[in-house]
Amino acid sequence: MIEDGTEVLARVVRGGVVESVHRGHLVVLGPDGAVRLRRGDPDVTFFPRSALKPVQAVAMLRAGLDLDGELLALACASHSGEPDHLAGVRRILDGAGLEASDLQNTPALPLDADAASAWQAAGNGPSSLTQNCSGKHSAMLATCVAAGWDRAGYRDPAHPLQQAVRAAVAELTGDGDPAHTTVDGCGAPLFSCTVAGLARAFARIATAAPGTPEHRVATAVRAHPWWVGGTGRFATGLIGAVPGLVAKDGAEGVFAAALPDGGAVAVKIEDGSARPVPPVVTAALGVGGLDEIGRVPVLGHGEPVGEVEPVR
Repeated sequence: MIEDGTEVLARVVRGGVVESVHRGHLVVLGPDGAVRLRRGDPDVTFFPRSALKPVQAVAMLRAGLDLDGELLALACASHSGEPDHLAGVRRILDGAGLEASDLQNTPALPLDADAASAWQAAGNGPSSLTQNCSGKHSAMLATCVAAGWDRAGYRDPAHPLQQAVRAAVAELTGDGDPAHTTVDGCGAPLFSCTVAGLARAFARIATAAPGTPEHRVATAVRAHPWWVGGTGRFATGLIGAVPGLVAKDGAEGVFAAALPDGGAVAVKIEDGSARPVPPVVTAALGVGGLDEIGRVPVLGHGEPVGEVEPVR
């Protein structure tokens, strides 16, 4: 989806020499919604991948999903597949009278290396339960149960659940009806938006009035960052370090975040690499004390000899 018009967002510096660069699109919105910084073309249409999950969760709550706290955060997650993540997915399914066999997301091993090793050591292979989107898929199934919708076809873009998601994407991004629909890596429908639209959606979630589905999502993400990602994950660390932040990563170099005052950031790295995301996002947020969280070292013989540096 990414078109021409990208700019250099980060430089990879080794031994004081720029070794390579990462190009992309970046937007920073102020609390008033005005564009404070733009790199590349924030109005370009792209696929936000898993960064869309908080918006999908808003749609599910509107349709009757009854989750809050850590399980709602898990519905927004690209989790690492650690034991408590898997137990949480089972809790969502149990609460709706469902089983792991009802999940239709693409089987995969846990993202976390230790969790994957333990899962395989127990004689297990790739599973829909351990795939990082199982929180979202279990919540989608639970939404269907709550709304009285067919469960078997919940991944069909024409299904009432996915039409509700589509409407939420159009509303919260402010982009209007999504221009493109495809299938995400997990098997769920994926709707396009603009980079600026993704930032607007996060700002609206982060500033929503108490009691609204948007506020429920924001509260869950803020209070339970580990459930959104996992041990050692950038999104988890960033949410935990910045009071009131709502943030989510997505595949192919996507990230979005919003502060409680409505300031927001969205980025898409053109080459799909996650490597430059931490320094680019932490620099764009403009919040102090994030140097370590955003640092991505360049190694030589296992030792730091440079860094991935954001272009400010």
